[in-house]
Amino acid sequence: MMEMTIAKADDFEVTGDGTAVAWKRAEWQKLNLVGKTKTGYATRGKVLYSETGLYFLFDNEDRKLTCTMFQDCQDIYREDVIEVFLWPDERQELYFEYEISPLAVELPILVPNHKGEFMGWRPWHYEGLRQTRRATSVRGGPRTPMATVEGWMAEFFIPFALLRGLGNTPPTPGVRWRANLYRIDYDGGSAVQWAWCGKTGVNFHDFRNFGTIVFG
Repeated sequence: MMEMTIAKADDFEVTGDGTAVAWKRAEWQKLNLVGKTKTGYATRGKVLYSETGLYFLFDNEDRKLTCTMFQDCQDIYREDVIEVFLWPDERQELYFEYEISPLAVELPILVPNHKGEFMGWRPWHYEGLRQTRRATSVRGGPRTPMATVEGWMAEFFIPFALLRGLGNTPPTPGVRWRANLYRIDYDGGSAVQWAWCGKTGVNFHDFRNFGTIVFG
């Protein structure tokens, strides 16, 4: 099973380009292609945490921003997207899913999953200290729908306050959460998928095969 220990940092501004000094404390984690696809773009991610939440940074090689949605909480997984899954407490069949597109459109949901039957629930009182912070950047082209590019980055912060009610939250040093990092890209017309913990295969909601993050 994949495992990574994540470092603790002071809170910092999310800019979308990963230039914060704190990111020097985190190592890149490679995301590997899943399924039968033989070709794909290089994809990698970093993770940090602070007293108040988790920080994520993704760097994605790309050739086209296959995304057209501008409204949050749409089905953005049907277009280019990054996804993070957090399962803090293995006693609960409940985990948090966060998605973000190259246009910085987001989908945050809590997912009850019992024997493969699942549905996402959107946050309540999603404001203030409970709201995520996110930004994206694009290289080699404009940050516009269907643009020709060389790649894009996504940087976002998930506050522990948003995960209130889940076990093992907020975490303390040494606590272990199950988790996974994903990417979906549609440049070829159909979904190409990457995962940090590829044991889940193309079923991103196979939460019992997630990897593990350890709070250092």
